[in-house]
Amino acid sequence: MTQSAIIVHESFERSWSWVADHWHKRWQEQEEDVFFKRIDFESEVLSSLVDNAESIKRLVVLGHGLTAVDLKEFTSLKELVYQPRGWRDDQEEVDTYCEEHGVHRIKQKSEGFWGQSVAEFGFALTLCGLRRIPQTHHNIIASLDDWNYGTEKGAPSARCGQFGDDANFTCGTLAGKRVRIVGAGNIASRYADWCSMMGADVAMWDPFASEPCFHRAGARRVHHLAELMKDAEIFAPMLPLMEATRGIVTADMIKSLPKGCLVVQVTRAAICDTEELYKRVLNDELALAADVFDAEPVPLESPLLGRHNVVHTPHNAGRTKESNWSWADALIDQFAPS
Repeated sequence: MTQSAIIVHESFERSWSWVADHWHKRWQEQEEDVFFKRIDFESEVLSSLVDNAESIKRLVVLGHGLTAVDLKEFTSLKELVYQPRGWRDDQEEVDTYCEEHGVHRIKQKSEGFWGQSVAEFGFALTLCGLRRIPQTHHNIIASLDDWNYGTEKGAPSARCGQFGDDANFTCGTLAGKRVRIVGAGNIASRYADWCSMMGADVAMWDPFASEPCFHRAGARRVHHLAELMKDAEIFAPMLPLMEATRGIVTADMIKSLPKGCLVVQVTRAAICDTEELYKRVLNDELALAADVFDAEPVPLESPLLGRHNVVHTPHNAGRTKESNWSWADALIDQFAPS
């Protein structure tokens, strides 16, 4: 008799495609008979969607509503994952029911599931910012100018054969660059490790991270944020956005960044004073490689778009098939072995 059930509403897959099928496949590897139902409507009685609800011990509800009344029909239930659509009033009700009836409600313990994807994207943006890859890619579609490396007369520190970088900003190889990172968590530590591997001089600030976090990342620990920024050639603020981190990189700190510094943003823009940051970018004092912005979507009339010193993407660093699979795996692995 079926002991595991997965119910997924289409609204969940608007945000988390790839998850349900991955979950189904993993559970099928553990047991042959797994009830799986994909729906595009809201049922008044959840148990009516499931064959033999009274036999279900493991229940996963993704995007569909769930109440204590629904759960009463699952009399054998031992473990539950409930991921509602948005924020619902029945969260506390479900928690209370689970506590009173000895049901283990399994939840995400961290956001590590997209750490790899965001860090890789930030690393890619860094290389794109250094070498102007998006700009030259776009330019050669409309013009042959970028193929012309010749000059009337050779000059020191000027454009020359096959040199397409902008020497007014941090450019060229990552090796030897002073990379300064705010944060030492899932995303920042990976990014730091890869920059260090490529030969960069990496330093990090994070007052909450333990010493091994810096050692594993191949980074030097800096104890004062303001000091971290003063010699940055590449500056990457990589903290999550919380009340304590909002605006933690102040306008004065942004002003202290050396002229030409490349700023890489892939977590949340609001950890920086974006007004001062964008001002310096628009004044050609800083370069920017960003997947996140203070206002999203970025208005089409924004002066940041299409600039020679800006690489921009539409806030998609975290989402890959693999990160969505990892979201599921982080929950699946908490279930008791079957």
